[in-house]
Amino acid sequence: MRAVLKYTALTLFSIPWVLVPIWLVVVNSFKPSGEAAELGLGLPRTWAIAENYGIVLDRGGYLTGLLNSLKVTVPIVVAVVLLGAAAAWAFGRSRSRWLQAAYFVMGLSILLPPSIIPTVYLLRALSLDGGSLGYVLTMTGCRLGIVIFLATGFVRAFPPDLENAAAIDGASRPQVFVRILLPLLRPVLFVGGVILIINVWNDFFFALFLLQGSANATLPLSLFQFASGTLQSLNWNLVFAHVLLTTLPLVAVYIVAQKRVLAGLTEGALKG
Repeated sequence: MRAVLKYTALTLFSIPWVLVPIWLVVVNSFKPSGEAAELGLGLPRTWAIAENYGIVLDRGGYLTGLLNSLKVTVPIVVAVVLLGAAAAWAFGRSRSRWLQAAYFVMGLSILLPPSIIPTVYLLRALSLDGGSLGYVLTMTGCRLGIVIFLATGFVRAFPPDLENAAAIDGASRPQVFVRILLPLLRPVLFVGGVILIINVWNDFFFALFLLQGSANATLPLSLFQFASGTLQSLNWNLVFAHVLLTTLPLVAVYIVAQKRVLAGLTEGALKG
């Protein structure tokens, strides 16, 4: 009975803070400009679904932003997961004080924001500013701490017996990493990958400074440019339609991955 009351209270608490804003965005994306300007919660008096979403797809830079978001998100996630797993293996197995200090520094990278001005100057000196490659390299370095922090505890929880047995059988260090460690770390790497996808997909701060031109704009930048272009008469219906289309890929990732994420978190709790 107590559990029922607790979940009922949490549900009632979430309605004004979660469900109402979501409903506001959804229902106003279906309205014409005049109705959407009222920011009401009622159903549209006149439905304009095809018109609103057609304008966003045609003039909102959505398809270009979607392609650019995929172009930077996929390599960042793959690079961070693989490099983070390798670094976590080194941190988890080593007893060196220098490596332990490096581990804590990487953990601090989750909390402390990097300096954007030196980053821009460095990329400019390397002729990598304004493009996707510089953005991918920067985000890869800045987000490594997430996977390292998650995976190092997993590595420390596993005894090194399997790794030693594989080494005795003649396996090289890369073979041990690929065949032994990566399968063991799969649950936590999956969780870290989902966190990275959400983090990189929604990134606006780094993209604003590191990506130049509408041709390189990711979805958050496309949304910003689209909304700023109509600042004198902000069309909330089009802005909300763009927000929903930007969020749809993340919703799809959540629907597909939710069971595996929960399984990875549960296994991580048991390991801890």
